[in-house]
Amino acid sequence: MSELMSSIDQRTKLVGENRLELLMFKLGSRHIFALNVFKIREVITVPVMNQMPGSHQHLSGVTNYRGKSIPIIDLRSAIKMSINQEQYQPANVIITEYNRSVQGFLIGEVIRIVNTSWSDIQPPPSTVGKNNYLTAITQIEIEDRNELVEIIDVEKVLAEIVEYDTTISEEVLDNSVTSHLVGKKVLIVDDSATARWQIRETLSQLGLEIIEVNDGLKALKLLKSWAEAGKIVTDEILMMFTDAEMPEMDGYRLTSEVRQDPRMSDLFVALNTSLSGSFNEAMVEKVGCNRFISKFQPDLLVDVVQQRMRQILDAGN
Repeated sequence: MSELMSSIDQRTKLVGENRLELLMFKLGSRHIFALNVFKIREVITVPVMNQMPGSHQHLSGVTNYRGKSIPIIDLRSAIKMSINQEQYQPANVIITEYNRSVQGFLIGEVIRIVNTSWSDIQPPPSTVGKNNYLTAITQIEIEDRNELVEIIDVEKVLAEIVEYDTTISEEVLDNSVTSHLVGKKVLIVDDSATARWQIRETLSQLGLEIIEVNDGLKALKLLKSWAEAGKIVTDEILMMFTDAEMPEMDGYRLTSEVRQDPRMSDLFVALNTSLSGSFNEAMVEKVGCNRFISKFQPDLLVDVVQQRMRQILDAGN
């Protein structure tokens, strides 16, 4: 399966160009699902797994992957698809890295990798309800037919298996700064409702007001609407947290657009993403983000907000 995966260098060239690659696969039905290739380490056949008594119902077991024990999650079960074991037997495992952790997802048939644009990726329709496990959908031509491809919200899947703690460590809080945060507004841009909830639950403890947007293009339109109304963007919000991967416009392009507009170019932007590695740090410098944070780290979120507030206080002295 290794020949199916692009090299890291080839994949990273797409990021920052508002493009992505999707690995498409099935879960024992006609539906086609996908994950962003940039979060995938490799695809392997189903390995030998050790069962863990008392483990979560969606955890199929633990396996040894490159010298480390990692959990293997039954993706079909996790997204609440009905399971007929006689008709569906997982054939492959996608090894992924999210939020600084490595895990595998049991899947069925792998279709192929497709190169597409974030502008062609759309949020799921509101008719699917809030309990769906999708961050986006798109249309991809497969065997001369346009097929609907559903992009899975892995952060939501993981959040239901591993509970995230939004507690802020006391030693992180700087009381000389936090008192100035009450009532300040922060813009959160992320296509995952789970990720937005995590940030909101953390920062609201500081008395911050949260504005939420679920894609980069909507965020840019909101910022421009303030500027066009004669408002100073940095007076409207303290800062912006943005995900890297989003429908319509990714976080890199969003940041680049902000930096190119003199009406908002000095906005403090923090990239908050489940992608990790030195590449992201290079992209942060390239497009002009102020900080890069790997999800989900409550203390780091608070540290970034306090950093921004200190800058404002120092500038006023």
